Amino acid sequence: MTKNTAMPPNFLWGGAMAAHQVEGNWQAGGKGVSIADVMTAASRTQPVRQVTEHIDPQKNYPNHWGIDFYKTYPKDIDLFADLGLKVLRTSIAWTRIFPNGDETSPNEAGLKYYDDLFDALLAKGIEPVITLSHFEMPYHLVKAYGGWQNRKLIEFFVRFATTVFKRYKDKVKYWLTFNEIDNQSDWRLPHHLLQDSGLQLSTDENWEEAMFQAAHNEMVASAKVVKAAHEINPDFQVGAMLAMVPIYPLTAKPSDQLFALRAMQYRYYFGDVQLTGSYPAWLLNYFKSKQYNIEITESDRKDLQEGTADFLGMSYYFSFATEARQDGKVAFDEHNDLASNPYLSKSEWGWQIDPVGLRYILNWANDRWHKPIMIVENGIGTYDKLTPDEKVHDDYRIKYLHDHIEQMKLATIVDGVNVIGYTMWSPIDLVSASTGEMAKRYGLIYVDRDDNGQGSDRRFKKDSFYWYQHVIATNGSDFEPVRKESHSKQPE
Repeated sequence: MTKNTAMPPNFLWGGAMAAHQVEGNWQAGGKGVSIADVMTAASRTQPVRQVTEHIDPQKNYPNHWGIDFYKTYPKDIDLFADLGLKVLRTSIAWTRIFPNGDETSPNEAGLKYYDDLFDALLAKGIEPVITLSHFEMPYHLVKAYGGWQNRKLIEFFVRFATTVFKRYKDKVKYWLTFNEIDNQSDWRLPHHLLQDSGLQLSTDENWEEAMFQAAHNEMVASAKVVKAAHEINPDFQVGAMLAMVPIYPLTAKPSDQLFALRAMQYRYYFGDVQLTGSYPAWLLNYFKSKQYNIEITESDRKDLQEGTADFLGMSYYFSFATEARQDGKVAFDEHNDLASNPYLSKSEWGWQIDPVGLRYILNWANDRWHKPIMIVENGIGTYDKLTPDEKVHDDYRIKYLHDHIEQMKLATIVDGVNVIGYTMWSPIDLVSASTGEMAKRYGLIYVDRDDNGQGSDRRFKKDSFYWYQHVIATNGSDFEPVRKESHSKQPE
């Protein structure tokens, strides 16, 4: 039914990336130190990135160099225009605008940089979709204030957001507040707490309670920002951004079904609060049962009700499964209670590949929140090989994207889900947020740079570039896997 059917008119085909993964030039233009700047490189076999108190010259900090997009963006945008992107999702590095995060006046050099970037995109007919906080908050706010546990950060974030809203009110329409805020539902992983909420906790602190308080403060800040955005420009659309990960019951046993239900409730309460304006009853009861003293004021409740997000921005990479605990308790712990799905294959980095899960979760989110949905991340990290004739034959990436776009079309055209855009991750190779590798390549454009930041920095179009170019040109009506054997000369 959908094979030769196009997506709706004005569908937003695009690509996605983040400032800290591409810009490099980590101190240029008065930029401050972000949490990404103190994270060292890891690898597929040693996946945990270390966080250092200060910059250690003996260690590798891959976000310091990225892919040099801070300087190369004019030529890279030419490539994005050739690809046919309608939108580019990226982020504004908070530390370029407020280097420490708590200043009262912004850094003009940082504001000017994003003026130039957005102007360059718009000149090529590419609309920016902008994330305000994408794993790159000022490290000063972590060390001096304790991260998002401290309500002072609400004030700082609102100041940052309103500053860029006013500056770019005629250049940016679509905004996202906090990237994958629900990753911290796996609160036992320190890097999730740091990236999402700027938390660095001691072993004698209650990490789950700290996560709930920090997340609450973020969601209040998000609501305040939504309200401010609509006052500055009523045409602004501000989205909540979640990592959408279906958690299936491992079997048909009622106990597994109930446990999977609670798993989904636990992970996606972040969406309930941001998209409906209130906490679910089960979670408030959970706080009481755990004797958690989460500070939720009447003013907070009012802000949450008045500042619900306009749309859901979501990433989709994989799904999980789970089964009931032996002790019978219906208390989901994401770090310990996930199971491998025997029906799915995995990527080289162990991520389960589940295209049908995208259709499933689009329907689930649509039924739950009744908001427009923009898929703002979807892609696969792989080892890519540049051939002697300067080609990258990445049929595996084409298959991954093909199978997921097919399921997106089914969800949209057959099921009636209001999907307004799809920005695949990523149009160009970048530093992986999870491991800090360049070797874990996501792009349609190959960047000649290795895990140590060495290489020519030349860009090369992969086979997947031409495939996605055709998908966009046909508005998704023709997306069968194809390989162009004869390409024009690759760009320098």
